[in-house]
Amino acid sequence: MECRHFDDLRCRSCSLLEVPRARQLSDKEAHARSLVPSPVWHPTIAGPDAGFRNKAKMVVGGTIELPTLGILDAAHRGVDLRDCSLHSPRLTAALELVARFITRVGLAPYSVSGRTGELKHVLMTESPDGELMLRLVVRSTADEARIRKHLPWLLSEIPLLRVVSLNVQPIHAAVLEGEREIVLTDQSVLPMRIAGLELALRPQGFFQTNVHVAAALYAQARDWVAAIAPSSVWDFYCGVGGFALACTAPGRSITGVEVSTEAVAAARQTAPEGVTFIADDATSWARSQSTTPDVVIANPPRRGIGPDLAEWLETSDVGHVIYSSCNAESLAQDLSRMPSWVPVEARVLDMFPHTTHYEVVVLLARRTTV
Repeated sequence: MECRHFDDLRCRSCSLLEVPRARQLSDKEAHARSLVPSPVWHPTIAGPDAGFRNKAKMVVGGTIELPTLGILDAAHRGVDLRDCSLHSPRLTAALELVARFITRVGLAPYSVSGRTGELKHVLMTESPDGELMLRLVVRSTADEARIRKHLPWLLSEIPLLRVVSLNVQPIHAAVLEGEREIVLTDQSVLPMRIAGLELALRPQGFFQTNVHVAAALYAQARDWVAAIAPSSVWDFYCGVGGFALACTAPGRSITGVEVSTEAVAAARQTAPEGVTFIADDATSWARSQSTTPDVVIANPPRRGIGPDLAEWLETSDVGHVIYSSCNAESLAQDLSRMPSWVPVEARVLDMFPHTTHYEVVVLLARRTTV
């Protein structure tokens, strides 16, 4: 993939852009294998190397007349990355219109150095069907009335724009978004149809940024669960329910646990019979239960499941664990806390091309059962 921003040193986020993709993949595979002692490694899922991101997280800079959407340089000046090759073509086209909307409304970009202005970030997500969600992260609601006044223009210019909201982030800190969300459209949920699943995304919910690779990730978990044929599954850090819904089957009980109430609310909208979603801390909830499931699926943030949940799994009666990790080093640390568990199958998924990051999913079994 070629990128003029990388070549001109304006953006170096894709730190491996100069490394051939085949070498990127082999290095990630080698790194994962060095940390996870699985006897079976399935072929790596690569996906496309450009146009794969379904979410744009853009810092707003510049001026009302000439806003930039991208990042800030070392001097806190805006660097415009609207044409970033990682984004899907529809996201790129929509960002152009959002920039025009900023000028039309008169939204002043927030100045980090001067602590003035209102608009901090533009967050845009595209569904697999091409529908869009736009979130404007603002310092206050001072411009809400003007945004509402001009919103019909934006909706007419972007016919597939379904959800628009304001996220209020009033503090001067490197925090992407705040707690308060004001939905400006009648529709508040973006349908996310992926690999035959009917998922839903609310403004503050989380969804994987690479749909092609996410579909393969859910499919791998589904295949492992199907082979085990459990009667009960717990899905920890379940987000909007991708793993849980991928693993449904007649007579199977599935419970998803996620601390984000927004994500759980979205997951409940698409939950079929036999699938329950609970807003709670995974470790606290697991410790409070009187029973254990046949299978636990865990998809934690980069820090991993941590010592407390690892200890619970180590001493529990759970039969199998499917651990999906975006940080193989924290995965390895968690495995060291669970000596009775052993990897039996694993796979690398290149969720984040041109960076050192990747996803690795591992099937774990008790040492006495392998």
